[in-house]
Amino acid sequence: MSFLQSLFYFLIAGLCEIGGGYSIWLWLKEGKSIWLGALGILLLVIYCVIPTLQPSNFGRVYAAYGGIFIVLSLLWGWQVDKVVPDKFDMLGGWIALMGVLVIMYAPRK
Repeated sequence: MSFLQSLFYFLIAGLCEIGGGYSIWLWLKEGKSIWLGALGILLLVIYCVIPTLQPSNFGRVYAAYGGIFIVLSLLWGWQVDKVVPDKFDMLGGWIALMGVLVIMYAPRK
C-alpha cells in the first residue's frame, strides 16, 4: 500500500468519526432531527471499518490514528465551530503528525 493511500484512509476514517460524532451531538444536544443521529451512527460504523484497510497491526494503526484525529478535530473546530486554532494548538498538531509519521511509516524489518 502506498503512503498516500494510507494517509487517505486515515483522512476518511477521521472525517467519518468526527462527522458521525458531530451529527449525534447535533441530534442530542441541539435538538436536531433524529435523521442526523442515524447518519451519525452510519458514519461511525463506516469509521470502524476503514482502519482495517491499513497494512499494519491494530495497535499501531489506532495509535497513529490518534494523531490524525487531533489535527482533524482542530480543523473541524476551525471550519465548523469557527474556533481558530492558536499557536499551541498548531504546535500540538504538528507534534501529533510527527508521531504518526514515526509510528506508521518508519522503516522496519
